[in-house]
Amino acid sequence: MKTSDFFYELPPELIAQIPAERRDASRLMVIDRVGGGVCHRFFYDLPQFLRRGDCLVVNNSRVLPARLLGRRASGGAAEVLLLTDLGEDRWECLVKPGKSLRGGARVFFGGEQLAGTVESAGEGGTRVIRFEYEGCWNELLDRLGAPPLPPYIRQKPPDSERYQTVYAKPLGSAAAPTAGLHFTGELLDTLREAGIHIAEVTLHVGLGTFQPVTAEDVKDHRMHTEWYEIPAAAAAAVNQARASGGRIVAVGTTACRTLESSVSQTGALLPDSGKTGIFITPGYTFRMTDALITNFHLPQSTLLMLVSAFHTREGMLAAYEEAVRERYRFFSFGDAMLIL
Repeated sequence: MKTSDFFYELPPELIAQIPAERRDASRLMVIDRVGGGVCHRFFYDLPQFLRRGDCLVVNNSRVLPARLLGRRASGGAAEVLLLTDLGEDRWECLVKPGKSLRGGARVFFGGEQLAGTVESAGEGGTRVIRFEYEGCWNELLDRLGAPPLPPYIRQKPPDSERYQTVYAKPLGSAAAPTAGLHFTGELLDTLREAGIHIAEVTLHVGLGTFQPVTAEDVKDHRMHTEWYEIPAAAAAAVNQARASGGRIVAVGTTACRTLESSVSQTGALLPDSGKTGIFITPGYTFRMTDALITNFHLPQSTLLMLVSAFHTREGMLAAYEEAVRERYRFFSFGDAMLIL
């Protein structure tokens, strides 16, 4: 299977630059994998397609203000994107310019409020940086950092909370789990009142989710690992829903990857935490995910490969062609699809 098998043409004007005025007013393409039907609704219509006893699984990771702009010791500009907290003030990071930020290089942010020393090269072209500062790390990051918006978004949203889900809790992601951006508190209340369970898991989105696939053959791509946690309460809610005949609906590819990373031989979800590098491509047998809510993803990305595995490659590319014809909005601030 070639990476080029997951290419599609996208008019640039369909890349959403700002979120919908109301979170749940985004459009929703609903795909029936069994019957083959497709219908076009709005996200606030989601309760019509779920039923009592289903369990929504959401990724509650909160996006760090992880983009730091600073100066190198030589005086040149530097950019650091925090990816993974390694403990003891050490972080795995993406850096620019990479050629100038090698072992021993120093970089400063906010004057000298925050300083970093590159210790070593990490996985996938990353750097391990040890930071030095006084006071509270999170407060300093709030002051000096910025949301790490994807490069295809050219303007900052007026409200940075629009790049957070309404249920975001533990800080740790370098990008938003974007399928969850469509939910409002009111919509979640409506779902609960309809007897739909909501389970929260955590996967801190890092390089594994948005690293481009450069290998010609898909099997040669290696996923970067990301930290996840499945609390006992979430595992119990999922297993109870399954035992009662409910469907497990993953909200986003990160929730799906988390679910598929911790399944017992008997098909039960196991409470667990650790790192996952699961790479889901067509041919994969889903053990825990029965339905999937997702945004429209970049061509040739691991995310498009995952949703193609959940549907079919041909069916997903056909759906994307229809989304282009229907003028759906694509990527992080764009519209959504529900695959049943």
